[in-house]
Amino acid sequence: MRFRVRHRTTYKYTEPVQLSHHAAHLRPREVDGQQITKVAVTIRPEPAVLHDGGQDYFGNPTTFFTIQAPHSTLEIESTFLVDTNQQPPLPQLAVPAWDSVRLDTWPGGRGLDESVMDYVFASPQVPVLEEAAEFARPSFPPGRPLTEALVDLTRRIFQEFDFDPEATSVGTPLLTVFEERKGVCQDFAHVGIACARAMGLAARYVSGYIRTIAPPGKEKMVGADASHAWLSVYQPGWGWLDLDPTNNMVAGQDHIVVAWGRDYDDVSPIRGVVLGGGDHQVHVAVDVVESI
Repeated sequence: MRFRVRHRTTYKYTEPVQLSHHAAHLRPREVDGQQITKVAVTIRPEPAVLHDGGQDYFGNPTTFFTIQAPHSTLEIESTFLVDTNQQPPLPQLAVPAWDSVRLDTWPGGRGLDESVMDYVFASPQVPVLEEAAEFARPSFPPGRPLTEALVDLTRRIFQEFDFDPEATSVGTPLLTVFEERKGVCQDFAHVGIACARAMGLAARYVSGYIRTIAPPGKEKMVGADASHAWLSVYQPGWGWLDLDPTNNMVAGQDHIVVAWGRDYDDVSPIRGVVLGGGDHQVHVAVDVVESI
């Protein structure tokens, strides 16, 4: 599948910003299963300092920029083409039991990629919660194949948590999400990560996009799409399995990876520090369109 992606973020300030420094995760990763071309990032007003070829600690392409001219509006737009391939089949043969690959069974010298350890322990938005362990346990009985356990966990999050864009914000504690059983894709990814880590597994947060389809008889609205998020769990001997609890599915051709990290804090699309500005409003418009 080939998609054309456009992501525009506009900040409007009540007072002029005198100086701002920003880091953005808007250039997608080159990963197995997707090929990226024609990437462009446009920033208005034009930055005085721009470094657009770096990577962060997790290997995500990162754009760093500084705007020194006073401004009341900041607009950042990313566009690219992406070709996605079909997700490899789920591991079927010799799938290990989940409790044979949990953290406390990982002996030294096993050939494990040390970077996996970044995704085992608590992180800023995914603390250690007994509520996560309690929710996860029914999906992880002793001896259950790891893939089967993860797919079941994904299904249960989809069924037991309600999608409600008004229920949470970026700063809503994960404990609140467990208590109220409401949230959005970011929250559901964090729930899945917390559950997997509570079982001693390595799980990371994946940000990106998903192709959406307009309801029958209606045209798709320009800018109506949004960023998406899901989780990925490490399966020794096979790799990372991407799971989308918002849609109760294994991530596939309609999922476009931009960045990954321990949780949302590591991969937020745009973050920064501003001098001045007063209050501000943010508007985000995303289009994911199938292309020829």
